[in-house]
Formats: sequence, C-alpha cells, structure tokens
Amino acid sequence: MEFVGKILHTASSGRLIIKASSKLISGNVLLDSKGRKIAKVLEIIGPVSSPYVSASSVVDKSELSPGTKVYLGRGPSRVGR
Repeated sequence: MEFVGKILHTASSGRLIIKASSKLISGNVLLDSKGRKIAKVLEIIGPVSSPYVSASSVVDKSELSPGTKVYLGRGPSRVGR
C-alpha cells in the first residue's frame, strides 16, 4: 500500500476532504491502514503541487476521523480505463 494523505474533515456535502501527498486520479480506491476500502476519489481540487481530494466514503463516516491516514488501493491507473 502506498500512503497518499490524511483525512482533514467531512464536508457538508458528506464527502471526505483529504490532503493528498501523492498524485491521485478520479476513481482511485482509498484504503485505511488495515487495507480496508474506505473511499473512492471523486475529484481532485487545489494546486497540483499541493492537491486536495474529494472522496465518497464507502463505510460509516463515524469510523473515519480527521487525521486518519489513507492509502492507495486498486483502481484505474489512468482516466478512461
């Protein structure tokens, strides 16, 4: 698993906002430290040098707190795949 960032908070829309430390693309699957699927990347926002990710949670949001480390799981490697 590759570390890609930390959860900052849950937006009013219900999406997770993640400070990313690595390049991600829409559709990437995000895992927790136990390898459990927790979210799917919906949108990349902010500057390329310091991106943020908007992701849809696939688990109960009460299980995800600010500061939770997220890792890259399996997902599309390129847009359109």
